This record gives sequence, C-alpha cells and structure tokens, in this order.
Amino acid sequence: MRWEVIKRLRKGGPGVNVIIGGRRGFSEMGRPRDRDFVETVEGLLFCVVGYLHPPDRVTAYLKYVPEEGGKWSRGETGYARVLPYYHVSQVENTYDYLRESHPRYLFRCPVRNITVSAVPYEDVRTYYRPGERLASIVEEGPGDDLEYRLRDLVTILTGLSGLRVGDLGVTGSMLTGSHSPEFSDMDLTVYGAEASLRLKEALLEMREEQSTVRPFTSAKKEVWSRGREGRFPLSFAELMEFAERRWNYGIFMDTYFSVHPVRTYDEINEEYGDRTYRQLGPIHGRGVISDASESIYLPALYGVEDVKSDAPDGSEISEIASYEGLYCDMFDPGD
Repeated sequence: MRWEVIKRLRKGGPGVNVIIGGRRGFSEMGRPRDRDFVETVEGLLFCVVGYLHPPDRVTAYLKYVPEEGGKWSRGETGYARVLPYYHVSQVENTYDYLRESHPRYLFRCPVRNITVSAVPYEDVRTYYRPGERLASIVEEGPGDDLEYRLRDLVTILTGLSGLRVGDLGVTGSMLTGSHSPEFSDMDLTVYGAEASLRLKEALLEMREEQSTVRPFTSAKKEVWSRGREGRFPLSFAELMEFAERRWNYGIFMDTYFSVHPVRTYDEINEEYGDRTYRQLGPIHGRGVISDASESIYLPALYGVEDVKSDAPDGSEISEIASYEGLYCDMFDPGD
C-alpha cells in the first residue's frame, strides 16, 4: 500500500482564535461541516470538506458551475458538473478551472501546507445545510417525484433504525435544488456515531429481507469495481471485496442512494490551527488496523500497529487518515 506521510505537529506559541463565519456572522452552532454546500456570489456551487476551516473562509471543492443548457438546473439556471467523480485527481482538475476563472477561491493553507479551494465568507451568497433541506421536504411536502422517493426512503429508514428525521439530511444536487427527477441520486447524511451505527445495522438487516431498500446486485458490484480499476492501486478482486463490504449504498425504487456519516458538533474535537501539517513524502508499508472507531467519517481515521514501512527518518506510523470516501468504514480491527 502507498501512503502519503504527513507530519502532524502540535502548534506552539499562541493559539489561533477561530471566529466561525468571519464577516458573514455564522454562529458557532452553524459552523461548517462535511457535505454542507455553499453558493458563491457568482453562482458556483461548492461542497464543504471536513471540519477544519480557516477563520475567514470555508474549505470546499467546486462541484457545479452555471452553464446555459446544463444537465442540472434550478429555475432558469442550468449547471454543469465540473467534478465527474470524487477523486483527488478530479479535485485538482477543478483547481485549473479556478486558477483560470476564479483564483480568489484558491487558498494556500498555512495549517495543512497545501493549496486548497476555499470560499471566503464574504463571497458566500447562500449556505446550504442538509438537515434543514431534508426537514423542509418532509414537513412541507415533496416538490417532485425524486423528493417523494426521498421522503419514502427516509420514512423506511427512520422506522427501522429508530432514528428521527432530524438525525438525517440530504446533500448533493438535492440539497441545492438543482437535481433532476430523471437521473439524480439521493445522497443522505446521518449525524453522529450512534445514529450512523444504528442506520448501518438497519441497512445490513434489510439485506437479509425482501425489502424495497436493496443492496447492489452482483452485476452492479462488478460494474462498480470495473469503473474504479485504474483510479486506485487495487486489483479487481480487491475492489469486489470492497463492494461486498460497503453498507452505505443501495437502490430504492430504481434510484441509487448513498449514506454519509457526519460528525455532530460535539464530536468535532479539533480546531483549525490546533495542529499543523507538513508533507514528508510517499511511503510503502504494511500494518494492522488497531482502531476503526473514527473511520466512518471523512476524513476516515484508522489507528494502526505493527507497522513495517520505509518511512523516512524512522518515523513511527500510528494513524492513517484518508480523504477518499472509498476507504471510509472499510476495515475492522485486525485487518
């Protein structure tokens, strides 16, 4: 396995005072979280990444841009998707677009020591929260066939898991209202470790029953695995094993859906600037998973032990962090 080694250091000296929202005035309980969306003053739609954000802006990747006649639409505005699928190479491609057209949304992060896309709060026209959007669809009534399907799916999932609608949200194009009932997916969020594990258990139980909520067929798993060959350093056989382990994807009423765990505010245990990171370079190594309790979120965090690697300077590897969703909740202790 090829790992990118990042040195994580405790920040010395004065701490960083983070005022969430900057000039836009977001409250602490409204702090940005993974899979929220922001719309800029130009109409660009960004998806929020993770939980560590600079004081004056939100870290997010560009996903949709306004385009006349675009495949996605909201009212009179069409949108094109500039991120065909989530992968670091595709995110980097969006940097080329931003560098050419909107360079102010590229930010050299002094905490991570890399360039990322990030939207200053003063350029946020609309901030979208998945929980608020789902509550609106459920309480005020669906506006199209896809929203009806989403409401019915949520009714089934909450009924079987014992969760409340407030434990869930909807992200992606359905969050921004730019979805199409003909081809869009239903991308759900679930908030907190306890709620995520209860929903996981319910989805796995439904696999054993004749349910309208269905897992991928063997043929669909093969298509999924073939589509990821070449993107990841994994064989087809390994990708098929990943497909078998994935619990948070399925089909409901012939529509693809996904479920993405997100931290509650109480579970965000690190502030921007608490630690700084610097890149040491790629390494190869083998190890055993010792702790997977933080792997359901993005980034997925795994504790590792008995590691043998070619890390420089004899660096001890005790944790793996992955921003690639493929590896979320994929491994168990002992793997």
